[in-house]
Amino acid sequence: GKDNKAVIASNIMYVVGQYPRFLKAHWKFLKTVVNKLFEFMHEVHPGVQDMACDTFLKIATKCKRKFVTLQTDERVPFIAELAETMPTIVSDLEPHQIQAFYEAVGTMLSDKGPAVSVDRGELLKKLMTMPNRRWQEIMEGAKANVESLVEPSIVKEIIKILKTNNKMCGAIGSIYAQQLQTFFMDLLNVYRVYSERISSTIAQQGPGATQLSLVRTMRSAKKEVLRLLIVFIQKSGPPEADPQAVAQGFIPPVLDPILGDYQRNIPNARDPEVLVLFTTVVEKLKSHVLSEVPKIMAAVFECTLQMITVNFEDFPEHRIRFFEFIRAINTHCFQALFNIPSGHQKLVVDSVVWAMKHTERNISDTGLNILHELLNNVAKTPDIAQGFYQQYLLALIQDVFAVMTDRLHKSGFKMHATLLRQMFHLVQMNQVTVPLFDPANAPAGQTNPSFLREHISNLLIQSFPNLTKSQVSKFVDGMFDLNMDLPSFKTHLRDFLIQLKEFSTEDNSGLFGEEQDAQQRQQLEAQQAYRSAVPGLMKPSEIIDDDL
Repeated sequence: GKDNKAVIASNIMYVVGQYPRFLKAHWKFLKTVVNKLFEFMHEVHPGVQDMACDTFLKIATKCKRKFVTLQTDERVPFIAELAETMPTIVSDLEPHQIQAFYEAVGTMLSDKGPAVSVDRGELLKKLMTMPNRRWQEIMEGAKANVESLVEPSIVKEIIKILKTNNKMCGAIGSIYAQQLQTFFMDLLNVYRVYSERISSTIAQQGPGATQLSLVRTMRSAKKEVLRLLIVFIQKSGPPEADPQAVAQGFIPPVLDPILGDYQRNIPNARDPEVLVLFTTVVEKLKSHVLSEVPKIMAAVFECTLQMITVNFEDFPEHRIRFFEFIRAINTHCFQALFNIPSGHQKLVVDSVVWAMKHTERNISDTGLNILHELLNNVAKTPDIAQGFYQQYLLALIQDVFAVMTDRLHKSGFKMHATLLRQMFHLVQMNQVTVPLFDPANAPAGQTNPSFLREHISNLLIQSFPNLTKSQVSKFVDGMFDLNMDLPSFKTHLRDFLIQLKEFSTEDNSGLFGEEQDAQQRQQLEAQQAYRSAVPGLMKPSEIIDDDL
């Protein structure tokens, strides 16, 4: 019966998809398989169309060059024929299947090797004709009556078009800039219309309006705009989307409609994708957006911090995205952190400390990494370093100690050790030339190392009454020992922690997490090496093919 035929066809296609090297070696067979998949795309039996689109995507990924170069006995490369017949091929597919189809075609066009003879820009234009025509019709309707944009059916249509563009952009890479230019300003206008409509609905009906069906659909459309811009920035690069050209042409128009909307909205209506977008902008465009970073921080920093510092639970997505944003600025646009008002600088350091103390592991790890990178960057920038040390170093040492000894953050032990060693050695090597103490109340001849020894000793004796003075003195001496490398320093810290009454009755395996991870990694690598050495143990699809 028909059921069995569909199952057998799916199985055959699955098997065929597992052998890309065979397909690449036999063009006629590959072409027959792909044309057969196009036939299956019109078959309404449940599951067949999904199978056809998935297999087409898999084959396009593994054999992309075959489709964009001229093959024996062919008049034009396969993709040129495909561009002509595409409307017929996808006519019976569902939206999510059409998006997979566009991803497959974009993957073929992403190949820009020397053998590729097709005009990629022209083909991209041809392939995007259908969604572009529909977008144009919607924009014409909006010019006549802007209210048409907020009709539920039109909003859903816009979401579909944006998802298709997103798949194409992710697959094809930087040449997508040519397609984005054709509707970029329209895109921002649509975002602005939806932002204003959502804000006015919330103003009229209160915060509960965020749960209304139309508001949620419009927010989905806004998210798709942001996702498209995120993917475009990630994929941008020379020659079609040079970082400087992107920074000058695409970033300034985005700032007001997206950042302004984020800042003005109520917390529940702010999209975390805005933070992802600007994290991507900073990571990808680096120094080209240095001048824009203070504006970006002014718009997102304080309002997001207010959302996430009320407790450790609300807005989990905004939380992790916010700290990724801070980390990106610290790594790629460090100077910008000191071009913002001093009150904001203190907020940055406070927010990093707050992240470090977070009970969610990925956030506390991000906080520790940001602090480590921040200290490294400060050390390389002499004009900033001493002022930074005077204002923050002592408090940071205390905060890292507090996190390390609170028994909730054992997984971060390696970074706690790294940070403490770095900060204590800075002081011991006299790289901190400004006083960490108040000179007016200090005895004559007081130095930073002697002050810090005394300060930390007193802090530990007050915090852990079960420790003797000799135990504390021996521990503090070790902290200042410049001969200790990181493994010895970690052992010194571990020995101290296990002496504490709070740790003595607990499972302290978390303190050895790094060593356990290294052991697991070695076992996996050995297993992988064994499987790749014995022919037939690895699936063809698992074998990395250098020919692609």
